[in-house]
Amino acid sequence: MTSQLLEPIACPASPLNHVPNVPHNLTALSFQKLKQAHQPVNISQQKNQSNFSLLDNKPLNTSKYASVLDSCKCPKLGKQVHAHTIKTGFDADGFVDTKLLQMYARCGLLKDADFLFETMPMRNLHSWKAILSVYLDHGLFEEAFLLFQVLQFDGVELDFFVFPLVFKACSGLGSVELGRQLHGLVIKFRFCLNIYVSNALIDMYGKCGSLDDAKKVLVKMPERDSVTWNSVITACAANGMVYEALEFLEKMKSLDYSMPNVVSWSAVIGGFAQNGYDEEAIEMLFRMQVEGLVPNAQTLAGVLPACARLRRLDLGKQLHGYITRHDFISNPVVVNALVDVYRRCGDMGSAAKIFLKFSVKNVLSCNTMIVGYCESGAVSKAKELFDCMDVLGIERDLISWNSIISGYVRNFMFDEAFSMFQNMLMEEGIEPDSFTLGSVLTACADTISLKQGKEIHAQAIVKGLQSDTFVGGALVEMYSKCQDLTAAQMAFDEVMEKDVPTWNALISGYARSNQIERIQYLLEKMKGDGYHPNIYTWNSILAGLVENRQLDLTMQLFSEMQISKLRPDIYTVGIILPACSRLATLERGKQAHAHSIKCGYDTDVHIGAALVDMYAKCGSLKYAQLAYDRISNPNLVSHNAMLTAYAMHGHGEEGISLFQTMLALGFIPDHVTFLSVLSSCVHVGSVETGCKFFDLMGYYNVKPTLKHYTSMVDLLSRSGQLHEAYELIKKMPVECDSVLWGALLGGCVTHGNIELGKIAAERLIELEPNNSGNYVLLANLHAYARRWTDLARVRGMMKDRGMHKSPGCSWIEDKNEIHSFLACDRSHKRAEEIYATLDYLARHMKTGIVHG
Repeated sequence: MTSQLLEPIACPASPLNHVPNVPHNLTALSFQKLKQAHQPVNISQQKNQSNFSLLDNKPLNTSKYASVLDSCKCPKLGKQVHAHTIKTGFDADGFVDTKLLQMYARCGLLKDADFLFETMPMRNLHSWKAILSVYLDHGLFEEAFLLFQVLQFDGVELDFFVFPLVFKACSGLGSVELGRQLHGLVIKFRFCLNIYVSNALIDMYGKCGSLDDAKKVLVKMPERDSVTWNSVITACAANGMVYEALEFLEKMKSLDYSMPNVVSWSAVIGGFAQNGYDEEAIEMLFRMQVEGLVPNAQTLAGVLPACARLRRLDLGKQLHGYITRHDFISNPVVVNALVDVYRRCGDMGSAAKIFLKFSVKNVLSCNTMIVGYCESGAVSKAKELFDCMDVLGIERDLISWNSIISGYVRNFMFDEAFSMFQNMLMEEGIEPDSFTLGSVLTACADTISLKQGKEIHAQAIVKGLQSDTFVGGALVEMYSKCQDLTAAQMAFDEVMEKDVPTWNALISGYARSNQIERIQYLLEKMKGDGYHPNIYTWNSILAGLVENRQLDLTMQLFSEMQISKLRPDIYTVGIILPACSRLATLERGKQAHAHSIKCGYDTDVHIGAALVDMYAKCGSLKYAQLAYDRISNPNLVSHNAMLTAYAMHGHGEEGISLFQTMLALGFIPDHVTFLSVLSSCVHVGSVETGCKFFDLMGYYNVKPTLKHYTSMVDLLSRSGQLHEAYELIKKMPVECDSVLWGALLGGCVTHGNIELGKIAAERLIELEPNNSGNYVLLANLHAYARRWTDLARVRGMMKDRGMHKSPGCSWIEDKNEIHSFLACDRSHKRAEEIYATLDYLARHMKTGIVHG
């Protein structure tokens, strides 16, 4: 230790001036004699010679100045008193100067305190302690430590009370080595048995992460007080040993007869919360109250983050009431924590009220609100606050930029996210970190922007962040969604510390590309590397299978999940239900529904909408209605699902009624809404209502698509208004397709309009020359008009081209198996049994008819 203590460290002329030869990572003490940086200023000493009075007519003295300065908390008044001391000559008095220095420290006036200290003709240990306190209060730990080095050669005899300040500098620097050297110096000066110094030692070792050293100091202490125990408790909590901190809390009661106070409990509560034991932190708060202690600001600052993470809005409101009643609403730390509670609980209205009325407007509080607004979807408010920070003189930091960029990405506002990222780089000159790049890469993935993703990848390589777990995982996901699995695999291989999400991103990529065999290999390798596939792994595989229409395999995997230890979650159900819809497998859909009911997912708006869609497509409007009625807070998507179900099943009146209810409730219809309600009008045959709704699209700024025009043509054609339908077709701003011409032709066949029917048929045959259905419709039209020659000509064309009418197809579901049938098809494995049954039924039907 001695050799380390003698290593010289160059000291600047003034601790505030950062010169190049001053090391920024102090690892050793130095007691080399330093050249004095300034000479004392000679000011004539006129103390006790003025009869001028500050408050009364009594003569001034040092005690009166000290009394005034000790009570002064106003910088302006403090400077006036300082000016008065210069006028009366008391500024040359060491005692008054020290009081002035302490006043400047108390008011946070660093420059004034530093200038006064530099010009003091006489400095004592109290002066040094005051200036050290100023530097520490401003977080200038290195400068404070260098000041302590200068102190060694200023001719001032050291006393024990200066060492706790220097230990605080070590804590701020996080340098346990410097702390140990100072510990040696304390032993040399025989201050180690001083309880004040020992408590500071325990605190320093705890904050520097050396809990064993803190315990050794505790064991050697001849006497302990509540501060001692609180320091140990805080040290344990700060180093993650929360239950050991709780043990010391209990020992505090039994060993030294020092009952735990609010500081003790606050340290334990804060320790539990900081280490993720949120439920336990709240429990400790209740135990503290049982002990008869009242929470203070430190307690609240410790427990509020736990309340926020648990989203305990009820408890948050109780704490809010307590904070208001006990006047903690002026504490900025407590207020910010309270805002965060409301933010995480989704109550941005309350969060905004507290922020606007009580929060100190700084970068921390603004960032909290920006994140909250983005999470609640109010991105415009987040951007407004982000812009206001500049007006308020608050310098936006990297977290501010990251919050607004990720907020845009979270709300699918990708162009805005890219624009903000460019502004951050070009205008502000702020260097992005892994979080920034990860957010922008997510935007590239969701927009399938491979080129831009590669540019971000290049930036990550330049900064050495491509191997970062977060950035690497985002790169894997981006390349996977852009269908570049080779690049995705390379990005995956570069990640230094792979985690389960990184593996999931790669597996999801292969699932989307329908490489089933590769997925099995990756799952085995993932397990071999010590990572266990979780529900998100299986969800990504299921989503890939559904995307590639591997529906039977999807249902098989879902069945295996249900009997395994890995339980499907709400996202699994959301993936499975569309697969059931496409397969039209009602029984499997009911199984998924049953699982969602068991887990309480069926009332979720997204799952509810998927259930409505599934039941509708599986032919059960009754169950679709029941699923719709269970949705707790229906949104536009869920209303649209039910509206589509009505249209699909021909329940036009119910569809029109639901649409009108939606408008009355204030929902803004979209293109899906209008398509469904127009289909309902077709089923009802209400031309007037259909035209009214079609015109309403312009009011809601919904541009009609080809499908909307097709519905209107179908509606007009079915009602016999064929010329109106044809006029609408001619005015359409989009190209007609075969479905639209088919709707017109169907109406012409029904109402016997040969002229328009021939036009529609010709257009149809041009678009689909090999579709036999078009020729059949044309043949039916000629048959209706008794134009047998034309009918024979059409049939001859079909025969010459080898066309046949597509056979009818039907299917049934039996015991989780789908059986499909085509007309005149005998390929089914039980065909003989099926046709024998049909013959049997036919005979019985004939017998019944004869007897009837």
